[in-house]
Amino acid sequence: MDDSVPQTDPAASYRAHRDGIDAALRRALDSGWYILGQEVKAFEAEFAPVAGTACAVGVANGTDAIVLALEALGIGRGDAVVTVSHTAVATVAAIEMAGATPVLADIDAMHGLDPESLEAVLRADPTGGRIRAVIPVHLYGQPVDLDAILEIAGRHDIAVIEDASQAHGALWRGRPVGGFGNAAAFSLYPTKNLGALGDAGVLTTSDAALVERVRELRQYGWRDRFVSAVAGRNSRLDEVQAAVLRAKLPYLATENTRRQQIAALYDHRLAELPLTLPRRRAGAVHVFHQYVVEFEERDALRMALTARGIATGIHYPVPIHRQPAYAGRVPLAPGGLPRTESLAGRILSLPMYPQMTDRQVARVAEAVAGAFRAG
Repeated sequence: MDDSVPQTDPAASYRAHRDGIDAALRRALDSGWYILGQEVKAFEAEFAPVAGTACAVGVANGTDAIVLALEALGIGRGDAVVTVSHTAVATVAAIEMAGATPVLADIDAMHGLDPESLEAVLRADPTGGRIRAVIPVHLYGQPVDLDAILEIAGRHDIAVIEDASQAHGALWRGRPVGGFGNAAAFSLYPTKNLGALGDAGVLTTSDAALVERVRELRQYGWRDRFVSAVAGRNSRLDEVQAAVLRAKLPYLATENTRRQQIAALYDHRLAELPLTLPRRRAGAVHVFHQYVVEFEERDALRMALTARGIATGIHYPVPIHRQPAYAGRVPLAPGGLPRTESLAGRILSLPMYPQMTDRQVARVAEAVAGAFRAG
C-alpha cells in the first residue's frame, strides 16, 4: 500500500465533487454557449458574497484580475504600485503588465505586507511621486493587517487592490477579504481553496463604475460588439470553468473548515519540535491555503521528508527582487527587505488540502518527528 502523501492534490478535489462537476460540465456543454454566458453571470452573482462585495467579474486568471483592476483605476505607464517581494511572481508581473512600476516593501512576522515598511516606502517614495496604489497579498490564506494598511493608503491617497488569490473565504474583523479595498483579485487555479479545472480568475468590487470598466476591458474594450470604445484585452472566464466553479463553490466554507482542522492537528502534533509553526494574526480568520513552517535547516528537513514519502513545497524559494528578471531594477523599501530575505531560506509548506485524512496528517507529523529523531 502506497502511504506517500502529496503536498496538494487537485484530483482529490475533483473526485470529491465528481457528480456535481460532471453534471455542470454536461450542462455547460449542452448549452452551446461557451463564452460569457449564463454560467459566468451566475458564478459572478454567487461569488460576490464570498468577498462581501456587490459585484464580481469573471476573468481568465488571477494575474489578469490584478491587471484589469489597475487598468480600470487608470493606473499604468508612468505610475508605480507598492507590493511585497515574498509572493507569487504573478503579483509583480501583473503590475508590469499594466505598464506600471512595482515597488517592493518588506513583510511582517506573519508573512504579510508590513505596514511600517509601506509607510517608509511612501514617505521616501523612490519613484518621485508616482505611487498610486498598493497591493497587499493575503498570503497562505491569512489576511494582512488591513486596518493599518487602509489607514496608511487613505492618508497618502492611494488605491488598495487586495491580492486575495490564496484567501478565498478568509475574514478580517469578521468580514470577508476581497471587499476592503477599491478592488480585489482572486486566482481560481486548480490548487486554490476554490479552484477550477484550469486557469480562471475573478475580480471583486462594490464600485459599479469600476465594474463596467472591467467588463469592457476584459473583452477588447467593447461596449457594442466588435467596436472597441477603449483599448482592451481578451480575458474572459469561459462557461465550462464557471460551471465547474459553481459546482464547487457551495463546499468552500466546509473545505476551509477542514483546512483549519488539519492546521490544528499539525499544531498539536508538531508543537514539541524545534519548528516555527504558523502564527495567527489577531482579528483574522486564516483559511490555510498553505501550512507553512519555518526551520533553519529547511533543505535537509525537506530531503528527509521526501525520503519518507512526504511531498513538500516552498512558497516561495527566491524573493522576487532576487530573481533574474527583476534583480537590480525594481525599487525597494528604504533599508532593503531583511525579513523577506531571511524568511526565504527557512520556509517549508507541508501537505495541505481538504481531502487529507486524519491518518495522512498523522503520517506527515510522524515523518517530521522521525526526521528530527534521525538527526
